[in-house]
Amino acid sequence: MKEFRTVVASPVGLHARPASLFSRCAKESGCVVKLAKVNNGEHSEFVDGASILRVMTLGVKCGDEIIVQVEGETEDATASALQLLAESTDH
Repeated sequence: MKEFRTVVASPVGLHARPASLFSRCAKESGCVVKLAKVNNGEHSEFVDGASILRVMTLGVKCGDEIIVQVEGETEDATASALQLLAESTDH
């Protein structure tokens, strides 16, 4: 299992288009992807990163820290792709 923390850079956070891109990448990878939002040093419950609705319910805004767990055959590549998506300002 790969796990990473990162700060979301999209001006709209993980809402609408960025959440759609994130969840699609997670789903198409074939890996199990879980995501949690960090708030005051504590993290929320992990949600299914392949579900756009679950990702959006976290309410992740620009500048929020998230934890992503990836498990599966392509976990290295998937973790890298998801980290790039989370840190991108291009959506």
